[in-house]
Amino acid sequence: MITIRPVHLGDAAAIAELRRENRDYLAPWEPVRPEEYFTDEGVAALLASAIAAAEIGTGRSLVILDGGRIVGQVMLNSIIPGAFQSCSLAYWVSRSEAGRGIATEATRLAKAVAFGELGLHRIQGETLVHNVGSQKVLERNGFVRYGLAPEYLRIAGRWQDHALYQVVNPDAE
Repeated sequence: MITIRPVHLGDAAAIAELRRENRDYLAPWEPVRPEEYFTDEGVAALLASAIAAAEIGTGRSLVILDGGRIVGQVMLNSIIPGAFQSCSLAYWVSRSEAGRGIATEATRLAKAVAFGELGLHRIQGETLVHNVGSQKVLERNGFVRYGLAPEYLRIAGRWQDHALYQVVNPDAE
């Protein structure tokens, strides 16, 4: 059973191990990462920042669990309250778990957090234009492609175009 929950500092070692195992697998889809990103200490520092962001309401970092075992993460980043009431979604799943619908289910659960618990109006997802798998995850969750952002993010060491997706909370006032 796939579930999500907020990250805890105690997750650092398990997440760091997954990141080391998946370093080459995730590299084409992520920014170039410094070495500390793959260490227990580096992950603990990132988790502490994520927990602080959750406390002030600007982010929510969640672990994806399969039967209680961490298999990835889903993040609600750049939460903006007020008139915008929006955030950006990001996720990753271990290569050993890919293709099982885990990212789709984790996105569904994170969408429920964003629209339910956080009361947001909109979630944006950005994917590399050639990342068809990630686009399918978003589309299965009701996200609609609405644009293209040239040279949007520096991924794998170079500025790359991204397809922009969004989903709007049907129950938002």
